[in-house]
Amino acid sequence: MDCVKAASGFEILAARLWNVLNEGKSFHPVFVLGVFLLLHVGEVFGAGFWGRALPALLILVPLVVVFVRYDFPLKLRWALWVFLAAFVLVFRFVDVGALALALGLYVFFTVFFWGTFYYHLRTGAPRTNFVRFWRLVLENPDSTSGNFLEQVPKALLVLFALEYLVSAPLSAGRAGAILAFTVAVGVGGWWVHRRFFDWKPVYPAEPTKVVNRGGALAKRVIVVVIDGCRLDRFNEAEKPYLERMMADGTVYESVETVYPARTVVCFSSMLTGAAPEKHGITSNLVLKLGLKVESVFDVLRRSGKKGRLVGIAHLIDAFGDDVASVTSVAHNDKIDGNLIAAGRRELEEHDPELLVLQLLAVDQNGHVRGTRYPEYVERIEITDNLIEGFMSWCEEKGFLEDTAVVLMADHGQGIGIGAHGHLSEGERFVPFAMWGSGVKPGQTVTAPASVMDLGPTICYLLGVEPPAGSTGRVLEDALEGAG
Repeated sequence: MDCVKAASGFEILAARLWNVLNEGKSFHPVFVLGVFLLLHVGEVFGAGFWGRALPALLILVPLVVVFVRYDFPLKLRWALWVFLAAFVLVFRFVDVGALALALGLYVFFTVFFWGTFYYHLRTGAPRTNFVRFWRLVLENPDSTSGNFLEQVPKALLVLFALEYLVSAPLSAGRAGAILAFTVAVGVGGWWVHRRFFDWKPVYPAEPTKVVNRGGALAKRVIVVVIDGCRLDRFNEAEKPYLERMMADGTVYESVETVYPARTVVCFSSMLTGAAPEKHGITSNLVLKLGLKVESVFDVLRRSGKKGRLVGIAHLIDAFGDDVASVTSVAHNDKIDGNLIAAGRRELEEHDPELLVLQLLAVDQNGHVRGTRYPEYVERIEITDNLIEGFMSWCEEKGFLEDTAVVLMADHGQGIGIGAHGHLSEGERFVPFAMWGSGVKPGQTVTAPASVMDLGPTICYLLGVEPPAGSTGRVLEDALEGAG
């Protein structure tokens, strides 16, 4: 029996804490407050400091709320630099100390701590990863903390405003000017998003109507999710096993992920058939654990069947005990082997009707080394070999008998540090193919589909009703006797 280390309680907690610093919405206030306190570290215990600082912090709360409310990824980032330039022109104020400390801490955190030290310990990235990582941070387009062109102007604007307020005795005029500027930024942010934010997918609103009432098409469904696999780079890779299996099944060429394209968000939509606004998971930082709607695991349980999700600790926040977790603190050459070993263990010990297997190395390679470099395609090619080995083992043990297999990604990745979240080029469309029991062979479907369609399609294959709350569509074009 394979011995695979599960994610410990400490790792689960650490993953949640890390998401506070990773997600841009939570990073912004933490970073700004930390820099402000460091700027005044010699005064915080002195008389009079908090009498000036607390009113200033309260006055700036609305501006921080605006920046938490509105992300400025991709082509929206220019607006933040306009806001920052406007502040400097209107108030004629720049705090050089805040500028230097904020830039220094940001570069240290993203390039050296995150991109080099953290990734070296967690994935085995080279100790010289900072040589490439600084470029990835500069071009990163999503709204994580690793987006220099979004997080830096947001932080500088709030810090300059704070220093403006505490640099002289607070007056109604100075406070009023900052609040008026905040209103202008809020209106500007609202307008920019209304006018230019036009890439969010449109989700189906009607509940899933197609239900299999004629008996299961497959005894088992195995879903292999290559986390963070771009469709274009997947198509470039040499993957003889997957190409052979895809040719024996149905390939979907236009499957779109959900917004924001974050791992826990995407898996939640994949396995509920619901949009993020419905299932309640809207980032990797899950403040309220669990889903608001049913998942395929709930449906299978109610029908006397079993489903298991093999993945890393992040997924526990949405799916709880349905996750067989594997520690993500492993060299990138080892992580997928560990996940596959856990998948084998789940099949042998629980014999589930549904196994969802997350593979992580491609995603981590994109984050650590970027998606435009040869290592990313090479990792996809290595993954092809690993999947072949897993499927050969399944066949040898009889787990592929009357089994349908789904191959897909939860989201793609953009440029920079494997950007995903805001649907830039490379994030939006994912590989998707099905083969095996109940699946039509030798066809390609060009019609648009969504990762939300996975859940109701699994249920159709296994002969159970779709989850309550599902608005995804059964992929009838791929299924024998459907339609």
